[in-house]
Amino acid sequence: MSTPDDLAQPVLAPLTESALFLTLTIGAGGETAVHDLLPDLAGMVRSVGFPLPDEHLTCVVGIGSAAWDRLFTGERPVSLHPFRALSGARHQAPSTPGDLFLHIRATRLYPCFELARRVVARLDTAVSVEDETVGFRYFDRRDLLGYVDGTENPVGHAASVAALVTDEDPGFTGGSYLIVQKYLHDLAKWTAKPVEDRDRAVGRHLADDVEIPDAEKAVDSHVALTTIEGPDGTERKILRDNMPFGSIARDEYGTYFCGYAADPGVTERMLTRMFLAEQPDRLLDVSTAVTGGLYFVPPAGFLAGPPALPAVRG
Repeated sequence: MSTPDDLAQPVLAPLTESALFLTLTIGAGGETAVHDLLPDLAGMVRSVGFPLPDEHLTCVVGIGSAAWDRLFTGERPVSLHPFRALSGARHQAPSTPGDLFLHIRATRLYPCFELARRVVARLDTAVSVEDETVGFRYFDRRDLLGYVDGTENPVGHAASVAALVTDEDPGFTGGSYLIVQKYLHDLAKWTAKPVEDRDRAVGRHLADDVEIPDAEKAVDSHVALTTIEGPDGTERKILRDNMPFGSIARDEYGTYFCGYAADPGVTERMLTRMFLAEQPDRLLDVSTAVTGGLYFVPPAGFLAGPPALPAVRG
């Protein structure tokens, strides 16, 4: 019997040194080109990656809510909906355009770039590139704020449970819900703070990555607000594959948040607490969300033989 891990795209692939996050929108009449690409995408990954086995090239493709009904007939994932923008008293999380999302990973950047180039060349005028962000490993898995990112990621079977759809949506077993956001950091403001204040904002110690005990942790720290528990008190996890990015010329430094979940409601609860709590996440004082999207990552078999395009409406 197949398990979600067997059916999934490479959502559970290990963290890499490099990544490319590509957000596309589908133009009027571009549905056929996108639909025809999906079964060929695995072969495109192989054609770039097979001669470069040490690069461990993978690609995960997600599809947005509005695009789903333009591309496929039949059932749709039960929890797929547009990204819900959040507007708090002090901070906002915008919803930005995106129909197709590619999360491309490898040891070095050039295979990611080559695969993205081939995909966009194949789709040509059928799509527009809304955002291209290049991520890189920074020291010992730290973000540009200086803290280790992803310490509490689930591993092994726990990662599969957190990230992959199972019985709750049997037609899409092995799929995943992906929420992405691009955050820009004010590094000058951040580094001007004493280390103790930075530790309190994150909920961990900069020096050794040890989490601050609950009794001492600030209620508006990032760790406190993104810890989600179910009705039985069990912590609900997501699988993060965040990456730093930056440009010295543009004076732009940030984190690309990339969170996979079997239930997007878990990630949405985290974001709601971060942005809308009476005392919102302290990190948002120096980190501004500039994009936001929610995508469904179909099982690999779905991409190999996707349902037919909807009939053209006159």
